[in-house]
Amino acid sequence: MILRLPPVAPGLRVGLYGGSFNPAHAGHRHVSRLALRRLALDRVWWLVSPGNPLKDRSRLPEAAARAAAARIVAADPRIAVTDFEAGLDAGRPGIRYTVDTLRWLTERHGEVRFVWIMGADSLASFHRWKGFREIAARMPFAVIDRPGYTLTAMASPAARLLAASRIDEAAAATLADRAPPAWVFLHGPRSTLSSTALRAAASRPPP
Repeated sequence: MILRLPPVAPGLRVGLYGGSFNPAHAGHRHVSRLALRRLALDRVWWLVSPGNPLKDRSRLPEAAARAAAARIVAADPRIAVTDFEAGLDAGRPGIRYTVDTLRWLTERHGEVRFVWIMGADSLASFHRWKGFREIAARMPFAVIDRPGYTLTAMASPAARLLAASRIDEAAAATLADRAPPAWVFLHGPRSTLSSTALRAAASRPPP
């Protein structure tokens, strides 16, 4: 099976932003542009996942369809959208978790300076992710503040466990060059958009 990844080159600084993107929205683009600027990245890849293995995927649109819609929303040449994880999931049973994806990428493209990007809501539950310690040890990561999660995220078990490897926000542009574990919490303008809310609004009957 051929897995189609965006172009890579040695030394390229790439942010990895994963999710179901069901649907992609302007908030995803806002986070990506913030990461590009504050982390001095060359590219951000939206990793459109086959679906959260802990949730019901029966009503989830195919990854290819979600990726096609996400490309329209991204509207930035620095943002690449890929559903290559769907190929991993189909071609190699068991590759359904973020830790497996990051392991696959770093083992094959160790010359690329990857940074994992997540929202503050994800940091709040990061300790429940499969292999979260390996994720932190495999590549630096950036946490983007989200409304309602600032305090919860920073008081989370993962944030406390990894407190010693957190870098100052003023040094965010150096994150991609640092050996993991290393992470930064980025404050700034926050988007209130969410895919869950957009799906709920779309399913409501007109007044």
